[in-house]
Order: sequence, then C-alpha cells, then structure tokens
Amino acid sequence: QVQLVESGGGLVQPGGSLRLSCAASGSIFSILPIHWYRQAPGKQRELVATITRGGAANYADSAEGRFTISRDNVKNMVYLQMNNMKPEDTAIYYCNAGPRIWGQGTQVTVSP
Repeated sequence: QVQLVESGGGLVQPGGSLRLSCAASGSIFSILPIHWYRQAPGKQRELVATITRGGAANYADSAEGRFTISRDNVKNMVYLQMNNMKPEDTAIYYCNAGPRIWGQGTQVTVSP
C-alpha cells in the first residue's frame, strides 16, 4: 500500500517560488502515475499536474509554463516546482496516487 506525505508549503510573495515534495512509501510507487491537486477555500479540488511512471508530464492551463512536476523513483519522491506564483495559487496542495491514495496536504499561501 502506498502512503504519501507532502511538505514544502508556506507563505510566498507574488512572483516568488516554492518547491513542494511528496514522499511515498510502498514498493509499487515507481509504476504509478502521480498527481498534484489543489483546493482553494470555497472551491472544488482541481488537478494541477500529472507525471507518469516514465516521467511524462501534463499540466492544467493555470500551471502551464510556471510549474514543473518531477519524480525520483529511486528516492520515492515527487516534486512540484512552482515559479512566478500568483495569489490565485493559494490553496492546500495534495499529492495523489490513485482514487483513495492521498496525502494530508500542505498549505501554500501567496500574498504580499
């Protein structure tokens, strides 16, 4: 069974950068596609980025060109590098590895 733990959230100014990390346990991690979702207050959870086991990445329009998802299958880690951040990026960010495999989330706040 895969378990996920996110870290790296915090407060950042507009235009700044953060790098989120998702640490995974479980021997099947390396074969799973991994997703980053986010949920802003009063809004539905939305998909931000996906990375396949081979490293192919896809992004939501809101993240394209600013965010980069990557993974290290040896370390069982997935990362989300967020650059040129905007106030609308403020949300709780979750790592996901399937329908019932979620981390606890990490808060990201973008504010002057």
